[in-house]
Amino acid sequence: MTTVNLTVGSELAPLQVEPITRKTLALFAGASGDHQPSHIDIDAAKAKGRDDVIAHGMLTMAYMSRLLTDNLPQSAVRTFSARFLSFTPVHARPTFRAKVMALEGALATFELSATLDDGTVVAKGEAQVAIA
Repeated sequence: MTTVNLTVGSELAPLQVEPITRKTLALFAGASGDHQPSHIDIDAAKAKGRDDVIAHGMLTMAYMSRLLTDNLPQSAVRTFSARFLSFTPVHARPTFRAKVMALEGALATFELSATLDDGTVVAKGEAQVAIA
């Protein structure tokens, strides 16, 4: 965890993850218990009209939370939510960002996003974090 100085408009250093591989999806499925075929079975994905499998939405949220907890204490996270806007295909390399939208007393509100290399925003979120 690093220490950060927060002001409205400031951003945490972006988190760029390695490409999401089939191995990543298989390991996440095992760890999370989410073995939904669209995430691990190419035939099931093709039956739904997709070219290939897609990443779990909860994997995207896990990376968003990692961005926060790489910079702030996990115990300080008060709320965290996300909505999914698009699919994250296998082999994608999303970038995760967090921007301070508000500081109210001892609470910082962050706007979170997950964006693919082509500019597609696959998820947006919000987190409230207690600050000293």
